[in-house]
Amino acid sequence: MAAPSAVEASQYLSNLNLEDEDDSQSCRPPPYPQAPPGTIVTFDITSRFRDAVQTLGPGEIIKDGFFTLLESVSALEMAWHLGYPLSQTVLTCVYVEAILMPPPATLEEAHFIRDASKATSSPMHAILRAYCLGLLKSCGQVNFKIINEHYYEEEDFVTNTYNRDLLESFSVEAICQVLQHANALLDDLSKSGPQPVIEALRHRLLLRHTLLGAVDCLQYENDLTMIRALWQGPCREALATLDSIKETHSLGTPVPAAFSAKLQRRLASTMPPRPIVHLSFDDATGHLLRLLRDGIETANVLDYHDSQSLQTFVMMFQAAKPQPLVFVRSLLQGFLFKDMQILGGMSLRQLLDDDLSILVLPGSVLLDRANDEVETPQDPRFIIAERMESFRLKAAQPFLDILRTFCQNRCRVRRTLCHVVRDWDNLQSDADNMDQVLQHQTGEEPTTPRKLPDGSTIMTYARPLWSWVFLYKLKLMEWIVLLGFELEVYQPDELPGMYYFLHKLASVRLQHVSHIRSALVHTLGAAHGPRSHTVPHPETQATRSLTFNHYEETDASVTTYLAQALFCLYIALYRLSLLQRPQRPYGTDELRYELRMKPFLGISDPRPPSFAEFKACTTMADYSTDDLLDTAAKSAMAAKRGLEGMSRLSDKDCFAVGSHDQWTQRVKAALKSSIAAGLAVSMVQKALARPGQDGSLNVSVEVPGPEKAYHEWWIVPQIRPVS
Repeated sequence: MAAPSAVEASQYLSNLNLEDEDDSQSCRPPPYPQAPPGTIVTFDITSRFRDAVQTLGPGEIIKDGFFTLLESVSALEMAWHLGYPLSQTVLTCVYVEAILMPPPATLEEAHFIRDASKATSSPMHAILRAYCLGLLKSCGQVNFKIINEHYYEEEDFVTNTYNRDLLESFSVEAICQVLQHANALLDDLSKSGPQPVIEALRHRLLLRHTLLGAVDCLQYENDLTMIRALWQGPCREALATLDSIKETHSLGTPVPAAFSAKLQRRLASTMPPRPIVHLSFDDATGHLLRLLRDGIETANVLDYHDSQSLQTFVMMFQAAKPQPLVFVRSLLQGFLFKDMQILGGMSLRQLLDDDLSILVLPGSVLLDRANDEVETPQDPRFIIAERMESFRLKAAQPFLDILRTFCQNRCRVRRTLCHVVRDWDNLQSDADNMDQVLQHQTGEEPTTPRKLPDGSTIMTYARPLWSWVFLYKLKLMEWIVLLGFELEVYQPDELPGMYYFLHKLASVRLQHVSHIRSALVHTLGAAHGPRSHTVPHPETQATRSLTFNHYEETDASVTTYLAQALFCLYIALYRLSLLQRPQRPYGTDELRYELRMKPFLGISDPRPPSFAEFKACTTMADYSTDDLLDTAAKSAMAAKRGLEGMSRLSDKDCFAVGSHDQWTQRVKAALKSSIAAGLAVSMVQKALARPGQDGSLNVSVEVPGPEKAYHEWWIVPQIRPVS
């Protein structure tokens, strides 16, 4: 069998007049793999090879009997998916360059042998051409998808094609026909060629075909049935094919001469040539395997159950380690927001109303679609419909921003949430005003009276829209702090203060959830009264709201207790000099406090503590070390009990339908953190009870990084005995 070889690649470079240019700006190929000692007798043929190449005339080709380029080409494709530019990956292949330049006007011209009489002379050329065409078309489709979603250029992905047309003018169907024709050629070759090589090539062509079919499903984003079949089906086929590709990898041989960083000089770029990005075969297949599995999981978001399960799915998916590639995250964005349709079939109003009904308004007349049919301006239902639509218009963008933000890379999530939380703070005052208007129109009766410090009482109301906004704002503030631990924003000596601040935020959320529960119980109890402001609704809506409230209450209490355990433990460790604060001659604690509180300084409620309050609460001067450790032990135990209960919740009870396994794993990781915190407190208490002869504590303390912690949000100090 005739196939393209290293000689062809060298000849092509020679024809480009790049072979004799200065190598100072290019990257040398990696060293050749070493053969096992005593198995092969080798000698240097470099000089002979170069002499032989010089005897070739322009356009003359020498072919050998092996086909060895596919693994190298596919590895460079995967490097591009990781975020490296095309100039350092796919476009460093001489065969790809030959196909794209000059730009082919027809599909027949898309060949690295432009002479039509020779283009079909070799079956191996046809197979390599089909593989390269499938690769380039897939890259073009992926590039188009990412460009049309929210991403960060250079930080996430480089979409620059350097004036190269990635076969945009040719249809996917046409490329698939070329791949099918190449597969037919393999059928003919199977009669005379080596079967292992034939099957290896067949699997690689099949991989290109299935991946291209999966990417092509993007045009059917409004047809959920079609996209599920066209995305998950080919992805599963590709997973099966990948196993066969791994098994036959040993049949290939690297051809470094088929790739050159010097090709970058022909690209429309102001950047100097950069080294080619080399991925090992194992790394490339590992990334591809992860892309396929994440892609299959992404399509599960189309199984809509409720708004909170949707949020949990997106958050769990984005928090996976390693993080899904940018193409998969772009695909998720397309499913969520394409043409302002949620999951291809829901309106934004449906999603908002579903969320409001779960959190604060089960079966409420405020969400009754019948209000839209009333045309009399004086009718309360007309005013309700008008006011609720006005609120939806204001709340839509902040609400969608939560989902869109969690489709970005982890660092961007935290940075963007710092802006989103201010939008929710502004929305809170609008929601309060809206509640007052709606309260009058529905004839809402006050809930239980609230006593003031002076002994007087005031009547409180449910304020559902305000409660909904305030709950989300509190959760956003907590997420910002928690992501700070995960991303190592805080230094070890700042952990006590930030866990104290997290404890305060979670405590406010716990109180607010209790207020929502009281309002729900009052509203549901009055549902059948003479002045009912609810509409007939199935019992499941009321049950769903109370179930979510119970789950939110448990989550807030667990966060409160575990944060309290850690900040008390850290304060004790610094007080006992088991941890040392670093010297910072060019900064002060107050300046550092302002930096950490910067995302929250514009928040009206709850306001961050003043520096004096913050310092007093993070030193706990009025509490002894023993009291701090006792409080930490009790809080860690309370958090443990809460997390044990959470770990047993069903997917519906924890609102994690579609992502229950991932949610459970994170809860169990937090459970391990609470157990570790309790053990750490116990070791310090034992060390205090039995100090050394010189009064020292025979323990050492290390603050692990988030990657070494059980849960990246809960950085538990590691305490070990010292003899």
